[in-house]
Amino acid sequence: MSENKYAIVTGASQGMGKYIALELARRNINLILISLPDQELDSFCKTLASDFGIEAIAYETDLCIPESITALSRWVNENFEIDILINNAGLGGSMKFTDAQTDYINKIIQLNVTATSLLTHLLLPNLIRQKKAYILNISSIAALAPIGYKTVYPASKAFVHSFSRGLRYELKDTNVLVSVAHPGPMKTTVENSERLDRQGTLGKFLMSTPERNARICVDYLLKGKSLIILNKLSWLVMNYAPDWLKTRLISEASKKEILEQYTEYKKATRRTVSLKE
Repeated sequence: MSENKYAIVTGASQGMGKYIALELARRNINLILISLPDQELDSFCKTLASDFGIEAIAYETDLCIPESITALSRWVNENFEIDILINNAGLGGSMKFTDAQTDYINKIIQLNVTATSLLTHLLLPNLIRQKKAYILNISSIAALAPIGYKTVYPASKAFVHSFSRGLRYELKDTNVLVSVAHPGPMKTTVENSERLDRQGTLGKFLMSTPERNARICVDYLLKGKSLIILNKLSWLVMNYAPDWLKTRLISEASKKEILEQYTEYKKATRRTVSLKE
């Protein structure tokens, strides 16, 4: 990669996005990292710059707001040459659809679908004018099955998969290669790790680590691989198992997660009331 080129990574303050940024820095690639405000992104950028001798720039914004995406894209296009775009930022969770607030549903769609599409569209002219450029969109293994109690999330990730595959074909005569990756559940926080452990065999079967996934994603992205499969066994099962079976197994695991969250909430409420008395 040329010294005056940059890679953009969204959702770079934590989880897989943070480790993707680290993998790119190890390859001497300058970075523009995007996250929500107050995520200690500036400190992370300073560490990367110090450890790897690259330039790492922090940009804090809310990608759920279309105007923020437009402002970010304008700032990038006016000031930088980019040859890598990694749309990693995403939002999901387990919740009964009837209990979900409108804002919660809208944020999933805005971040997973609109931000990925709009940011790619606005930065594509910058990418196309480079000698060689790459786009990586992070989908999910959840894209391969309808899932109750998650509903909008797997549907949004199915969009990311389809969008990426179609865009790669459309850009086949350009210098831009589009890849899509499908990670499964990852242990990123203590709470997240405990939740995945409680899912038993299914959770362990689909589970991986953000460090491993990031390394594979960057390796395969720079090799121009179109479809990045991070857990081959789970990919085969999710592709060939009937929808009714996948939906039942994963939906029941999500339902169990909601019940456990509710139980923990009730326990915490009782403890709070007891302390006040």
